[in-house]
Amino acid sequence: MSESEQIQMEHLSSVIWPARYAPNVAPVHVRNEIMIDAPPEVVWAWLIRARAWPSWYSNSKNVRQLDGRQFQDLALGSVFCWKTFGVGIQSTVREFQPFNRIAWDAQGFGVDAYHAWVLTAHEGSCHVLTEETQYGWGARLLDFLMPQRMWKGHELWLSSLREKSLQGMPTE
Repeated sequence: MSESEQIQMEHLSSVIWPARYAPNVAPVHVRNEIMIDAPPEVVWAWLIRARAWPSWYSNSKNVRQLDGRQFQDLALGSVFCWKTFGVGIQSTVREFQPFNRIAWDAQGFGVDAYHAWVLTAHEGSCHVLTEETQYGWGARLLDFLMPQRMWKGHELWLSSLREKSLQGMPTE
């Protein structure tokens, strides 16, 4: 593999951070990853179907689209409200490349965050990377009091995503 191909591959498999949320400047950062024995298209379908998250990811509740329309799958610019880690959050999808990457911001009481996902095909399977950075007094306090809380929550999200993806495409 040439050097330019390697650089392109690394770019495709890493988070593209807005400067404000880069891990080297944000006070809170977690990184989790998993290999899922399903193609990226299946993993992606479960990931963008946010309205179904509460049925398989116990750390999400009350996911709803803000504009009053029936909730559709996430897309670039989607604005949604939800509850995670016990905090009410409003999120906007800021990056959306089908079957490869999605990221949203998250504003709530005491937290300003950016959560990114990168899916990379690998020999019939899918490598999933998720990273989140956070600002805010609430984020810092929870990170101080329960330093592994967000990492464990994301591990749960990834293992639950793997379970759902192994079942095939969502039907709902």
